[in-house]
Amino acid sequence: MRFIEEIVVDEFLPTFRSMLAEELREHGLTQSAVADLLGISQSAVSKYVHGEVERNEQLLNHRGLSELVDRVAEGLASGEMSSVQALVETEVLIRELEQGGVLAMLHEDAVPGLADYDSEFAVHDPDSQLRAAERTLSSVRRGLRVLENTSGFATLIPAVGSNLVQALPEGDGIDDVAAVPGRILDVKGRATIPADPEFGVSEHVASVVLAARAAGSGARAGLNVRYDESVVTALESAGHTAVEFDAEASIEPGIAEALADGDADVIYQTGGMGVEPVVYLLGPDAVTVAEWARDIL
Repeated sequence: MRFIEEIVVDEFLPTFRSMLAEELREHGLTQSAVADLLGISQSAVSKYVHGEVERNEQLLNHRGLSELVDRVAEGLASGEMSSVQALVETEVLIRELEQGGVLAMLHEDAVPGLADYDSEFAVHDPDSQLRAAERTLSSVRRGLRVLENTSGFATLIPAVGSNLVQALPEGDGIDDVAAVPGRILDVKGRATIPADPEFGVSEHVASVVLAARAAGSGARAGLNVRYDESVVTALESAGHTAVEFDAEASIEPGIAEALADGDADVIYQTGGMGVEPVVYLLGPDAVTVAEWARDIL
């Protein structure tokens, strides 16, 4: 009898730590600094860096794990990511890989009888609110890093500021939406994010996403950017469907009417009395909508 936690300890951790140690060294960190960040001994770091630890080939070649290692290494090395944030993002990936991913397959290899189990096998509940909240916050953080690292994004920020939001899978209220407290602002030509994302801190952009969901959209995330005809044209040229809604209408009926003829992923209004024109990008997750904004610059 072998538990999936043993697979994590025996296969995932040595592989992940060695990949991360190598990447941190590539960023110029000393072995001592890497040891402090990973919470392990300097001699262990030396073994990881010099290939003295056995690694799992399936995990080494896993795209999601490689992307996580790159993201975490860059964040830790630059100081833009805390060790707690790195831990949470890694935990989220582990849970995903345990539920039908490579860790689940490695577990079935170790315990062949699991493959024949006649009901759904779930060591960890992937639908728990805690897991869902962790994944949602992690997604918003990753999306914010995309925006921070996008040259020229500040030019897309409207006068009222931008926000990047993502709702829980079954979210239907403001408290179910993670966002930036306050707003993303253009400060001297640079997108400035005042704090880490939290739930229940966005009213306007969160309301737009929730209204779109209520109207039948599958979107869970949203980002508002300044309106300009060229911005809408660029998004349409990139393959998005854009529709206009009435700036002076209430959010829910206005968006419901705009989405009545199809599942658009860009909605916009051109302004009104005391209302700034704005474009909303609506997508499956915060990273995706952030990348859409990046790709039109």
